[in-house]
Formats: sequence, structure tokens, C-alpha cells
Amino acid sequence: MKPAPFAYVRPARLGDVLAELAGGDGKVLAGGQSLVPVLAMRLGRPATLVDINSVEGLDGLARDGSGDNEVIRVGAAVRQRTLEHSPLAAAVPLLPLALPFVGHRELRSRGTVCGSLAHADPAAELPAVACCLGATLEVAGPGGRRKVGAEEFFVGAMTTGAGPEDVLVGVEFPVARPGEGHGFAEIARRHGDFALAGVATRVRVGGDGAVAQARLTGFGISDRPVTRDVTDLLRTAGGRPSEQDLRAATTELAAEIVDTGGDAHGSTGYRRRLFAVLAARELAKAHRRGLPTATEDPS
Repeated sequence: MKPAPFAYVRPARLGDVLAELAGGDGKVLAGGQSLVPVLAMRLGRPATLVDINSVEGLDGLARDGSGDNEVIRVGAAVRQRTLEHSPLAAAVPLLPLALPFVGHRELRSRGTVCGSLAHADPAAELPAVACCLGATLEVAGPGGRRKVGAEEFFVGAMTTGAGPEDVLVGVEFPVARPGEGHGFAEIARRHGDFALAGVATRVRVGGDGAVAQARLTGFGISDRPVTRDVTDLLRTAGGRPSEQDLRAATTELAAEIVDTGGDAHGSTGYRRRLFAVLAARELAKAHRRGLPTATEDPS
């Protein structure tokens, strides 16, 4: 199929972008890897495509802040592959773990980080990473700029806290603190497909190796990324929990949070089993990687 007719504009200033979006019948175009298929299938019929690639400042990628408030800030026009190969990504270890699973290399060369977040597919990797890390998203709209936590930003399948006159201008990923370890895994029919189930994990350990904090985000299992504090789960499993030590607890967790309906690719029960296995494995990995003597290659 072909897209329905639309107008195309390429503003140079953010104010002009917002002016074009006023009225709610425009759509932001950055990389186009999510939007163009929607247009081609006529699932969306915007009156105007507002290309933001020429807007000054939206292609920024930088490390900002200091101490516990240090972040990697990614502008709305930054390509996924640019971040994947940037030395800055190493400061947020969950990003280089997850980005190779996002689509294919060719798609990541055009697709933007913020575009994936704004699309909010419940089986996508980057929304889950943002939720697991507690990332902050910056949205500009008619009322000015505002910052929104990742867990508040994703409100349903393909639905976010950004309105039709808003534009996501950037995202801030917290830099990993000492003692943090991370894990990421997904199961898909083929590499590059959306996940049947996946998990992102973050575990922070103290100098004695005890778990100080642990978070897990599942994706492909509900209508949005699902995040849980699993600190007690790890503490209950013992000082250096293995995958087997955690399996019973993650199986129980899967029964609670995996609520997506079954389809041709897998039933709800199958996705629960996938989630339980992946969650136990990646929590154990994240804990090992956070230990002071960790030598495991995080790739």
C-alpha cells in the first residue's frame, strides 16, 4: 500500500516544530523506521509530517552532570547506531547490552533512540532499558518543556504521556554508579524481530557483596514495560544467588506480571516460562557483574 497524501515540512527551530504540530494533525519524523511502515499501511493519516532533523541541538549526545546526578543525554535526532558505537555508551552498560538487539544494523543506522521511545511498542528494547534505569524524558509542548520519568511516560501499547502537540526532544540515562551490574536478554523468533519476552536488570551491590538495590523490567509481556523492585527477591536467595536459586521466585513473579494474551507465536504460559528463565539468569549475571571482583565480560 501507499501512504495517504500529506504535507512535508522541515523546520530549523523547535518553536516552528511546535507551531506545525499545533492542532494535533501533524506527526514528527526523525528516523522514520517506525513511522513510515505505519503510513504505508495507512494505520496513520497525518496531515503533515514535521521533519526534526534540521532542528539545532536535537542531534546532541553528551555526558552531563556530576556525582550521582551524572547522565548521558541523547537528543531526539541521535541515531541508535550512533549511540551504540559511541564511547559514551560505556558509562551506561545496559545500553551496549541492549542496542544490538534493536532491529537490524540498517534500521539502527536510521532509527533514533527517542523515536523508539516515542513509538512505545511494548515489545521494544529501549523503553524497557529506560524504565529499568529510571531514565528521564524531556518533552516540549505548547506549555513549555517538562521532564517525565520513564515509568510515567509509557502508559499503554503505542501510548505515551506525550500529547499530539508535543515532541520528545531528549532522554537522559543515568550513568552507572560503582557496584552496579546489569543484564539484558530476550527471546525472539529471529534476531531483529520484536521479543516474545525479554528482561533488563540492574543490581547494585555494596562493598561486602550484599545486594543494596535490584530492579527488573520485563518487555513483550504486557501492554508496556513492567518494572519491579526485586531487592528482597535477591536477598532471600542468598549472598551470591545463582540462576537456579532465583528460578522459583521469578516463576512466581512471572505469574503476577506477564498478562499479555497468547498469539500465533506463543501462549501466555509460554511467555511466562520464558520470562522466568530470562529473569533468573539476568539477575544472577547482573549481581556477579556488580561484585568488586567481577571479571566477567559484560558483552
